[in-house]
Amino acid sequence: MADGTSETKSSNQMWGGRFAQGPAAIMEEINASIGFDKKLFAQDIRGSIAHATMLAHQGIISTDDKDKIVHGLDTILSEIESGQFEFSRRLEDIHMNVEARLSDLIGPAAGRLHTARSRNDQVALDFRLWVKEELQKCEGMLTALIAAFLDRAEEHAETVMPGFTHLQTAQPVTFGHHCMAYVEMFGRDRQRVRHAIEHMDESPIGAAALAGTGFPIDRHMTAKALGFREPTRNSIDTVSDRDFALEFLSIASICAVHLSRLAEEIVIWSTPQFGFVRLSDAFSTGSSIMPQKKNPDAAELVRAKTGRINGSLIALLTVMKGLPLAYSKDMQEDKEQVFDSAESLELAIAAMTGMVRDMTIRADRMKAAAGSGYSTATDLADWLVREAGLPFRDAHHVTGRAVALAEQKACELAELSLQDLQAIHADITDKVFDVLTVEASVASRTSFGGTAPSEVRKQIAWWRTRN
Repeated sequence: MADGTSETKSSNQMWGGRFAQGPAAIMEEINASIGFDKKLFAQDIRGSIAHATMLAHQGIISTDDKDKIVHGLDTILSEIESGQFEFSRRLEDIHMNVEARLSDLIGPAAGRLHTARSRNDQVALDFRLWVKEELQKCEGMLTALIAAFLDRAEEHAETVMPGFTHLQTAQPVTFGHHCMAYVEMFGRDRQRVRHAIEHMDESPIGAAALAGTGFPIDRHMTAKALGFREPTRNSIDTVSDRDFALEFLSIASICAVHLSRLAEEIVIWSTPQFGFVRLSDAFSTGSSIMPQKKNPDAAELVRAKTGRINGSLIALLTVMKGLPLAYSKDMQEDKEQVFDSAESLELAIAAMTGMVRDMTIRADRMKAAAGSGYSTATDLADWLVREAGLPFRDAHHVTGRAVALAEQKACELAELSLQDLQAIHADITDKVFDVLTVEASVASRTSFGGTAPSEVRKQIAWWRTRN
């Protein structure tokens, strides 16, 4: 969206008498943004109503002109919402389309609306309002996803499953504890969203093209009317930066990575080889050739959308990295990336919330896998430290010998005889078998934030109190 400080309307364009001829067709094609920035129509009209109201309050335009402008803008809003409005590429962007239609509706009074503003601060306002509203929507969706995980965690606080490092069985955990890991991740995402709303809660309107205006405007009045905490404090920065959009894309990328990690786990868990979960029909598809297939396509698409969102962040960072102050037309390329990422993120969060709520947890398969791979080996080492008084490194070595013996005998640690274990270390007693089951292992992990069911329930209760 270009600098639009002129009030003059030529026969071809809205940007004034400086140009005797219209642009070449190629210039018109590369210059027009109405194909995507029409998405900002509600924010544009809302900002214009607030601006006109302030102008009248300050005596810059008459009350009669203000009333005509507001009525005309309300009419345009209704036309767009009902699908009756015809957008024109010749008029470049949403601002010029609205202003041209306003002129058709109310005549010369429409020309007074652009007093004390520029398309530079106008687009900064529209876009900031849109991103702020999108962040508020994401906050609500993340809250719903967190609630879904809290419900599953409470339901499965005692359901044992293997915990992994390097995708190898490490130690037994509970599925409830695993769910709470995602509660923490998405909770941080939600906090980042809230911080971003706070950071961008400043109104750009009134910064004009880049230097402010000589008209006696009241920027605090328009900021309050538009739901902002206060106006921005530097007119150059106001029109020349898009860090609020970059922050949105950064948050979206981090959240998408969390969603993708979860999607990957769901893909793995739903395979016959794991069989930890069974996805509902609502979030699965079949195969055109293999009738037995039930594919986790929703999870796979969530995983894929992460690349799309991450790409948008890199694209806008690259657009902004070399721009001198203040406004440059390069910044017209800021919106499509944000619009696309917002749509992708909304879909991904909604799909994941549905999958988490609908999927069937196969506790029997989780429990069977929880004891595989000698997952209670650390429990044996800890027992040797507590009960036999060994230094942990010595206990680690003894446990390693026990694992090697179990591998040789093709059995689990709990299936070794007491004689087998005493042959490795004489101080081992039959009490060691109390810690070698997966249930005993998870129950013992009572440190703050640990996997013990009692600790998981404490964390669930704490999160239930947070908004």
